[in-house]
Amino acid sequence: MKLTTSQVRYLRAQAHALKPVVMVGANGITDGLLEELNQALNIHELIKVKVRAEERDERDELITQLCRRSGAQNIQRVGHVLTLFRRNSDKPKISLPK
Repeated sequence: MKLTTSQVRYLRAQAHALKPVVMVGANGITDGLLEELNQALNIHELIKVKVRAEERDERDELITQLCRRSGAQNIQRVGHVLTLFRRNSDKPKISLPK
């Protein structure tokens, strides 16, 4: 699903008050982490993830892998915190503007 600019702005505003619910640590992306990420996205649709990687290139690679393996879209990244969105196909919780 391709998001429009206004939809991305709306999601950024909705995510502003959120705290990170998933943290990528020293072990990187594990099966357990992906399971937690998918569960959080199924429940909330819009979440924040904290990526604890000091090197920018390593952090960018982890973010790319997270998005690809979870099917989520990168809404925003500020420092070590990433905002992800994935529409729940069964029961959408967030009503996006047109």
